Amino acid sequence: MSDRFTPSQPSSGRAEGSSSPFPRSPAPSKSNAPRSDQSQESSKRTPAPTRARKAPDPIPRAARPRYSGRGRLAHLGIEANERLTGSTALVLLVLLAVEGATIIRVHSLLTLHVFIGALLVPPVLVKMSSTSWRFAKYYLGTAEYRHKGPPPVALRVLGPFTVILTAIVFVTGFLLLLGPASMRNEYLQLHRASFIAWFAVMVIHVLGHLGDMTRSSTKDWTRRTRQLVAGARARRVVLAASLVVGLGFALVIVSCVGPWLRGSS
Repeated sequence: MSDRFTPSQPSSGRAEGSSSPFPRSPAPSKSNAPRSDQSQESSKRTPAPTRARKAPDPIPRAARPRYSGRGRLAHLGIEANERLTGSTALVLLVLLAVEGATIIRVHSLLTLHVFIGALLVPPVLVKMSSTSWRFAKYYLGTAEYRHKGPPPVALRVLGPFTVILTAIVFVTGFLLLLGPASMRNEYLQLHRASFIAWFAVMVIHVLGHLGDMTRSSTKDWTRRTRQLVAGARARRVVLAASLVVGLGFALVIVSCVGPWLRGSS
C-alpha cells in the first residue's frame, strides 16, 4: 500500500551536514578524565619542611650596645686599637723569645743580643703607645672604652710596673754599652736585677693577654678580616715602619759592640 508508514532513520545515521536539535556532547578528553587514586595522592601538596629554631640569644637585643654616627666610629676605634696592640705584641713575643735565647750564651752571642735589643725599641714604643691610649681613654671616661671594660685587676696593677721595668732594662742595657767604662759594673748589676724583675712581671703579663693577642693579632693581615675595620693598611705600615726603624737603629748600635769588647778585655 502506498499509505504505509515508513519509519524515519535515526539521527545518528544522518549526514554530517544535517543539523540536530540537540548538540552533540564532546568526547571526554584526557584532561577531564578522572584521576586515579595514585595520581591524586601524588598531587597533594607536601607540607614545607620546618626550619630548626635558633637557640635563644643569651644577650637580649635591648641590652646590646647600639652604635650610630660617632658611637660607631668610636667602636671601630676600639677594635683598631686592639688590632694594633695584638699584632705588635705578637712581633714582640717572637723577638723577645730570640733575645731570651741569647742570654744562655750572652758572651759569645753578645752582638746578636745587642742587635735584637736595639731592634725591639721602636715596636716596644708602638705597643706602649697603643696600651697607653686605651688606658687614658678608659680613665678619662670615654663611654665606649668604659663599656669595653678594663683588664683584670692583677694586670692593671702590674701594667705600670711592666712599663717602668721595661724602660729600666733597655736604658741600663744601652748605658752598659755606651756609658762610661768606670760605671760598667754598676750598670751591669742594675741591668741584671731589673731583667729578673721584668721577666717575672712579663710572664704574668703575657699569660694574661695571650687570649686577646691570639684573637686580634692576625686580623689586619688576613684578607677575610682586614676589611672589617678601616685603617688596616695604616696599622700594618706603622708596625712595618717600626721594624725598619729598629733595624736601622740596631745596625748603628751593633757597631759599638766591637770597641766595647776591646775596652772590657
